[in-house]
Amino acid sequence: MATGNINVTAENIFPIIKKFLYSDHEIFLRELISNATDATLKLKHLSTLGEIKGDIGSPIIEIKVDKDKKEIRIIDQGIGMTGEEVEKYINQVAFSGAEEFVEKYKDKVEDSGIIGHFGLGFYSSFMVASKVEIFTKSFADDAKAVRWECDGSPKYTLEETDKTERGTEIVLHIDDDSLEFLEESRITQLLNKYNKFMPIPIKFGTKEKTLPLPEGAAEDAKPEKITVDNIVNNPTPAWTKNPTDLKDEDYKEFYRELYPMQFEDPLFNIHLNVDYPFNLTGILYFPKISKNVDPTKDRIQLYQNQVFVTDNVEGIVPDFLQMLRGVIDSPDIPLNVSRSYLQADGAVKKISSYITRKVADKLVSLFKNDRKAFEEKWDDIKIIIEYGMLSEEKFFEKSDKFALYPTVNKEYFIFDELIEKIKPAQTDKDDKVVILYASDEKTQHSYIDAAKEKGYEVLLLDSPIVSHLIQKLESSKENIHFARVDADHIDNLINKNEDKISKLSDEEKETLKPIIENAIPKETYTVQLEAMDSNANPFIITQPEFMRRMKEMQATGGGGFMGMGNFPEMYNLVVNTNNELIGEILNTKTEKKQERLIKQAFDLARLSQNLLKGEELTNFIKRSFQMIK
Repeated sequence: MATGNINVTAENIFPIIKKFLYSDHEIFLRELISNATDATLKLKHLSTLGEIKGDIGSPIIEIKVDKDKKEIRIIDQGIGMTGEEVEKYINQVAFSGAEEFVEKYKDKVEDSGIIGHFGLGFYSSFMVASKVEIFTKSFADDAKAVRWECDGSPKYTLEETDKTERGTEIVLHIDDDSLEFLEESRITQLLNKYNKFMPIPIKFGTKEKTLPLPEGAAEDAKPEKITVDNIVNNPTPAWTKNPTDLKDEDYKEFYRELYPMQFEDPLFNIHLNVDYPFNLTGILYFPKISKNVDPTKDRIQLYQNQVFVTDNVEGIVPDFLQMLRGVIDSPDIPLNVSRSYLQADGAVKKISSYITRKVADKLVSLFKNDRKAFEEKWDDIKIIIEYGMLSEEKFFEKSDKFALYPTVNKEYFIFDELIEKIKPAQTDKDDKVVILYASDEKTQHSYIDAAKEKGYEVLLLDSPIVSHLIQKLESSKENIHFARVDADHIDNLINKNEDKISKLSDEEKETLKPIIENAIPKETYTVQLEAMDSNANPFIITQPEFMRRMKEMQATGGGGFMGMGNFPEMYNLVVNTNNELIGEILNTKTEKKQERLIKQAFDLARLSQNLLKGEELTNFIKRSFQMIK
């Protein structure tokens, strides 16, 4: 038997491990299973190279829990270690990064997984164990099995043992403050969280399996039940396979495996696979986005060589894609450093750009291959795409090939198609193409109707970030302007310099304007007298496009002007001087009747904009009934 001190400059690394990583102490199982997986994969590799004689069988990893003895065992049938290798890899190499670890992380710990980063994975055992034993036998024919023991101090013992099977067994004697890990349900939870897709089968106990009845079995025959190993993981998840070997149903099944509580199928998926200039595989899914979606649930999961690391992929996946679901697996992402380091890391930036490009390419492909199906999905995916157009310049550049602009008539155009369609009719006197849009089909119906009568197309843009998006489009495209359909009278929105003759003289207008101003709240409404079609409404309420857009942009964050969100609502009251009612108001002899007509017409205009509420709406209804008696 040999004894000795672990070669580490810190007097005692174990309390430091516990102190700094206590909040993440559950990662011990992930680290130990990762080591067992590495040992097994090395064995398979050597067997493939012909360096191991005979059949290695089908090695698995097994987890055993003995609650009475307060023990957890992690057993593998991998490459194993000799006494010299234990001395090297456990006592020396594992602590090669200890001093750096202590120095760098003595004040803060920002990520789980720091231990693995510094080669200290095995020593995460001491976060939950008061004593750890290793029983190991190398694959080499003449190797003797050894037992290593350490109680969490720098002292250890190493001696020969009678283990006969190849591989390594680690025995954790669980601390009294970590007894939760002796519960079967807790271990199952950790295995599902971290090791669900490890590349080597993991056994945890047994389960009953019901065999199918043989053909011709009697009607009252009962199926036979047998006890089988409870394999808790899927060693070959969909993202590790070639996309050509997978069907749509395979992708959907994997989605359900990732998110068992999701009952709706995803809209479509994107299979990622690149090996230069970095390694990355994965599958991203576009889910159906509902108004009550919880962005903290069912997030994209990040793996490293099939080991779960985190579902916080901020900095790795572009912000606009964080509402997607799925898996990203890359050994090239530095997992154990701060978020600010991640954001500055060159490899991470390349990965983020690659994901953006792949998503854009997939959207182009989906649009080209089945436009009708893409149009049907548009309402479910538009918020992600519009956010991407705003936040990622390269994505915006590609969006012309798939971003849709739907009309109130349920027609869908990409940008170039839209301009080609509306340019002949909707070009104003300054040679700008005016793109009319509505944000609410019902409340803006009368304005939409007026535009349609002119033969104009009206888009339906109702997402919460539309003000930001149209600002971006106006600054990026030439000779276009967006105007909400209720921002002014339709003739003013697309001003073609067509002078209309007013039925009222200039003197009559000067007489009429103060009469109307005295009957309406001047602090909110600005009166404009304009000659319009005689069949257009007498009063039309509009809100200046610029002011409304700035307020909306500030309300949804970013853009706008400071304080614009608190600015009082301001509207224009456009008075159609060619409408018969306006002539009647001017020529009415009694002030009382004049005021009643103005208020009735004004309230009707407000009603069309959903601006009439509370007491004012009640008074309007009463007045209306009195007028039709």
